[in-house]
Amino acid sequence: MKATTLDIRGLCVDTLDGSPLVKSVSLQLAAGEVLGLIGESGAGKSTIGLAALGYARQGCRISAGEVLLNGTDMMKLASAEKRLWRGRRVAYVAQSAAAAFNPALTIERQVCEGPIRHGLMNKQQSREWAITLFRALDLPDPENIGQRYPHQLSGGQLQRAMAAMAMSCQPDLLVMDEPTTALDVTTQIEVLVMLRKLVREFNTAALYITHDLAVVAQLADRIMVLRHGEEVETNTTEAILTRPRQEYTQRLVAERIHGMTEEATQVNRQTETPLLTIQQLSTGYNGKKVVDEVNLSLPRGKTLAIIGESGSGKSTLARALVGLLPDTVGQVSFDGVTLSHKYAQRNKETLRRMQMIYQLPDVALNPRQTLLEIIGRPVAFYFGLNKRQVRARVEELLRLTELPVKLIDRYPGELSGGQKQRVCIARALAANPELIICDEATSALDPLVAEEVLNLLRKLQSQLGLSYLFITHDLSTVKRLAHQVAVMYRGKIVASGDTHEVFSPPMHEYTEKLLTSVPELRTGWLDEVLSLRQTATKNVA
Repeated sequence: MKATTLDIRGLCVDTLDGSPLVKSVSLQLAAGEVLGLIGESGAGKSTIGLAALGYARQGCRISAGEVLLNGTDMMKLASAEKRLWRGRRVAYVAQSAAAAFNPALTIERQVCEGPIRHGLMNKQQSREWAITLFRALDLPDPENIGQRYPHQLSGGQLQRAMAAMAMSCQPDLLVMDEPTTALDVTTQIEVLVMLRKLVREFNTAALYITHDLAVVAQLADRIMVLRHGEEVETNTTEAILTRPRQEYTQRLVAERIHGMTEEATQVNRQTETPLLTIQQLSTGYNGKKVVDEVNLSLPRGKTLAIIGESGSGKSTLARALVGLLPDTVGQVSFDGVTLSHKYAQRNKETLRRMQMIYQLPDVALNPRQTLLEIIGRPVAFYFGLNKRQVRARVEELLRLTELPVKLIDRYPGELSGGQKQRVCIARALAANPELIICDEATSALDPLVAEEVLNLLRKLQSQLGLSYLFITHDLSTVKRLAHQVAVMYRGKIVASGDTHEVFSPPMHEYTEKLLTSVPELRTGWLDEVLSLRQTATKNVA
């Protein structure tokens, strides 16, 4: 029988005002075992994961219970002792990598910091180990990528770099909080393989926090389902997927299956009127071309999805469209008017009509402002309303995005990841735009909440005639929301058209690679798809 690495007994976590977040949850985790924590946003998944490090978020406290790591109660350690354990004995992969990295330090320095500070390796050894991890995680140019700064990596690349940072000390326990949320489906496979390899080779215990049942099914030995801070049920992965006992678990499984089969209504091309037209657009950073001669058009009142792997240029294209990359060539036309590539040279009305929802809410939201200030700012800026009117409008937007109005005076740090993403959506809607560029707008949400947001976006599109440019790596979202889709690979559009046409045979080799990389809701899928993925990669190359 394997030794118990993590033993949590009767864990209770409350806010400082006494509101319960986690209600007497207990779990055991053996060396080399992976336990998946599943549940909707606010269920307590991340709170339990942080408690495994003997930590509670600002505004929260661990009010009861024990957190035993290799028999030592983390809650009884002094702060200095906890710091010695964190990183070395227990490591954390956060949901938002961009918020976890220091923007002023290179990636390599931050990945090497742990082994050096804990006395495990010298500088040269830690650098060689970092390069090994970069290569294993399929990061480009592994020998040199460590010299870059966090803002010079794509969201998916940064998430993989954070996984390398967590693995750097080869910890006994790895807490993974949505480690593949920011990754495209093809890169996700590589990360899952690497994480599984780490667990097996080093006999590492792991908590895998996610809202994607199909992803956790490839790694977890057991799954604990949580809701409202309480355990719903715990069982083997196979039993949860095929024989869920509780009604809530049955809903989660059914929603994952439903989401992969539902498709959006297709575009009637005879009634299309382009709102956004992109012609021969090229852009990049520091002289390196990331987007190469892109041509696209977005019909008024419709949704165009941009898909592709991490680093393909999706988010860079979005930044160029909103005027954040002045070193752009080509033409961007909005409602028949050619736009300047510089944000500062666009008029206020154009800025209002084109809004953006960013991929990483922890970076996009000011941690020192309340929701009233964050969402109310565009309301006041564009429409000149007084304080009473602004508050009323913000309350209305909170209701639209399924957020409790009582959160209006709270700060982002007091919200779950899913709640923060919905705040970003509410802020975009505050300007009453005609076009919303959604950069992974639902990536941080659990399936049930994501479905609510998608339904909201569809409803708003129908009522207000909104157009969406939807950047995502979730192909089920594309099928449900997008009327048209464009597939990006290495900065170029390799396929585009109506969603049904692009995803129907015969299709481009890279599109087929993406489709065959979507995790299926069954155990053993990852092993079966690896050989197919390797063949597809050779064909694309």
